[in-house]
Amino acid sequence: MAKILVADDEVDLEMLIRQKFRQKIREQQYEFVFAINGNDALEKIKQHPDIDILLSDINMPEMDGLTLLSHLAESSPLIKSVIVSAYGDMDNIRTAMNRGAFDFITKPINFEDLSTTMEKTLTHVLQIKETLKAIKENNILRMYVDENVLKFMGGREFESSLMVSETIEASIVFIDICCFTSISETASPDTVVKLLNSYFDVMVKEIIAQGGYIDKFIGDAVMAVFRGDYHLDRAIDAALAVRSKVAQLPANNDAGSFSPKVSIGINSGEMISGNIGSENLKRLDYTVIGDTVNVAQRLQAVAKESQIIINETAYQKVKESFRCEKVGEVNLKNKAGAMNVYQVMD
Repeated sequence: MAKILVADDEVDLEMLIRQKFRQKIREQQYEFVFAINGNDALEKIKQHPDIDILLSDINMPEMDGLTLLSHLAESSPLIKSVIVSAYGDMDNIRTAMNRGAFDFITKPINFEDLSTTMEKTLTHVLQIKETLKAIKENNILRMYVDENVLKFMGGREFESSLMVSETIEASIVFIDICCFTSISETASPDTVVKLLNSYFDVMVKEIIAQGGYIDKFIGDAVMAVFRGDYHLDRAIDAALAVRSKVAQLPANNDAGSFSPKVSIGINSGEMISGNIGSENLKRLDYTVIGDTVNVAQRLQAVAKESQIIINETAYQKVKESFRCEKVGEVNLKNKAGAMNVYQVMD
């Protein structure tokens, strides 16, 4: 059940929302909590820490909606907000978005539009929660597994879950920052690290937005995994977004006017998921291995600047959804025979 907080000082709005969404309330799909201003909303969040999204007016007594957004970003960053206000001017919209609003709807409320927006927002919240769940299984946690941590996280049941290995169906994305190693020859170490981390932040944001998670950072490259429904489509959407966002980044004068570009390889199929490493050293990586993973990395290796490369099998699955161009045959390391590859255009 999704829990939705509505912050608005209009007394009739609560009854109207309960009427419009009575079926979803009756079917226990939605639960609504109501507040009359920003202060009341913050108090309701304390009482209901499982709130998923906030629908908030701007003009409210005691604390307005824009101020509420600022507090929300600090105290409850996982709650996504939708501004519902008669103040639909661009200044208010920009201020709301800059303070973390996920979307904006103007009054009088079009409830069909509101319903669609809520569903979209809830889908985004679910993706974030799934990603956070995956992060709990990522490399950093695995590197420091000891008895005390295991007890804290759930004892033997959790310890057993750490060692579970399984065959999964997923998509792998390798993203490399082209020519980044050349920066280390001219820029200071501090500049190199800060710049690399800033590029990674851009990539990670787009990967998470599509429900993927970071398996590992390898030098100036990223390996991401996508599981679940439409994992290949979501992997390609993330790759397109990463390519676009990175290309828009300004040149860095401290690094010889370096303008970042990426090369990307994507592959999809079966792989083994499990903890790889040394139990004695407490260094365990929850990762994926197998030929599918290896091919993804080798596809990235043949990708040129700003190219997203996939193989014939992936192309046949996504050709109706994405515009692709045939690159031709390439020889991949340790693979017998040439392989047809395609580049994803958009």
